[in-house]
Amino acid sequence: MANKKVSEKVLKVEDKQLRNYEMVVIISPEITDEILDAKIDNISQSITEKGGVVSEVERWGKKRLAYPIGHFMEGNYVLTRFTFKPGLSKELEANLQISEEVLRHLLIRVD
Repeated sequence: MANKKVSEKVLKVEDKQLRNYEMVVIISPEITDEILDAKIDNISQSITEKGGVVSEVERWGKKRLAYPIGHFMEGNYVLTRFTFKPGLSKELEANLQISEEVLRHLLIRVD
């Protein structure tokens, strides 16, 4: 019983820690600049709504893909740096996967 209480306390402490992340998102080249801006704002807003803090958003612009994704040969690249609770990263990735405008994403933890 004592071990269970200790592990619950450790989990509660870990949930409060924010970790640094970097995420590159490739967004469809067919969308307009207004929709692209809205999509970037939507991603940043979903991070901040869950207690994260977005420190930087870099738009790398439209670049050629190394290989075709669907029928696209290029995409809009966006880099986002933020701090976030570790347990919420899976939910963020799930939301990105179901988005039709997002072709690919890569989320990494920065130590």
